[in-house]
Amino acid sequence: MAKTPLLPVEDALARILAGVTPTLAESVSLLAGRGRTLAADLASTRDQPPFATSAMDGYAVRAADIAEPGARLALIGASAAGHRFDGEMRTGETVRIFTGAPLPAGADTILIQENAILTPDAAFPPSPSHPGEEKWTPRTIVMPSQSEPLGRFVRPLGLDFKTGDILLRAGVRVGAREIALAAAMNHATLAVRRRPLVAILATGDELVEPGQQPGPDQIIASNHLAVAALCQAAGAETLLLPIAADTFASLESAIAAARNARADILITIGGASVGEHDLVQSALTRAGMTLDFWRIAMRPGKPLMFGALGPMRLIGLPGNPVSSLVCGLIFIRPLIRALLGDPAAADDLTLPAITGAALPPNDERHDYLRARITGVSNGLPVVMPQPRQDSSMLATLSTAQALLLRAPHAAAAASGAPCRILPLDLIDR
Repeated sequence: MAKTPLLPVEDALARILAGVTPTLAESVSLLAGRGRTLAADLASTRDQPPFATSAMDGYAVRAADIAEPGARLALIGASAAGHRFDGEMRTGETVRIFTGAPLPAGADTILIQENAILTPDAAFPPSPSHPGEEKWTPRTIVMPSQSEPLGRFVRPLGLDFKTGDILLRAGVRVGAREIALAAAMNHATLAVRRRPLVAILATGDELVEPGQQPGPDQIIASNHLAVAALCQAAGAETLLLPIAADTFASLESAIAAARNARADILITIGGASVGEHDLVQSALTRAGMTLDFWRIAMRPGKPLMFGALGPMRLIGLPGNPVSSLVCGLIFIRPLIRALLGDPAAADDLTLPAITGAALPPNDERHDYLRARITGVSNGLPVVMPQPRQDSSMLATLSTAQALLLRAPHAAAAASGAPCRILPLDLIDR
């Protein structure tokens, strides 16, 4: 009987993302929006700045008034942030102004204070623009030490943005910069996508939770916590189900718990292969799973499973810790981002690099080699594959900085050859 070909990684990802409908929108306070994904475009409700302002401390002037040496300007008031000068400047007048203060009517330029000389002048006549002065009074005179071009140090109305400008798009991940911008646009709340709920089920009689004392044939479970962290970093909420024993009763109880919680995704870890103790696929089938595919052309991560149980998507990850995290990065992170309406969910995030070691020809599986960045050549990172690539070894994963990609059937590559890498810091964002 002919061997069934393994599903290519690109096809597996396309099938996982097919038909994804983003979660519904909900309204949250501005600060609570940190880390959330916008469900709608956000337009400004005002101009910023809402009036022409000064970018420096100094004096509001008319550029024409200080174009010639020896100019003398009468100081008639002050404008500070939150306290504008209400009058109108006329020819030969100036107003003391501070950074962020509204530009007085009649002014068009800022003379910075370092370029101004102040002196009292008892003989300076009252300004004709201010009638009602019956006596000459001592005035402070501002004498510019240099001219300034028209508009110097003036921030015009709407310099940053104007009313109606769409500055944040649906699908944007909200961080500190987006919060600052939304606040400046005068939005107190944000419409964001509901966080997808991801139920995570580790399986196997050999597993115990961290902090417990393992039996003579047991190990400490780590995969479910790492996958949960990856899901949370991508924007999901997580539900850690109790570790399931290798029995149908234990597995069916966990599956029911995920359905009752209305999880958007159920991730199982381990037990999805074909051994006598690998019961996950059978338990899901008994619960009504529609299996889409199982086994892909990938290393590590060949025994990946994908299907659905009603509206809940199912992803069965391999039990080896490196396999589960690499598969989580390649498949689960894009799925969560797609559920959040991120238009870049399926984007290629790989980067060009240079291999620092010779690579042998590849077989039919897409390889993801743990690697460290050892230098730079012609502006590209030089990556060195780690000597041991066993999928059970978490220590090598923790010190790796990238995954070096090797396409199926890739020819041998010499040291210094171009390659593609996937940065591993994507796991945490």
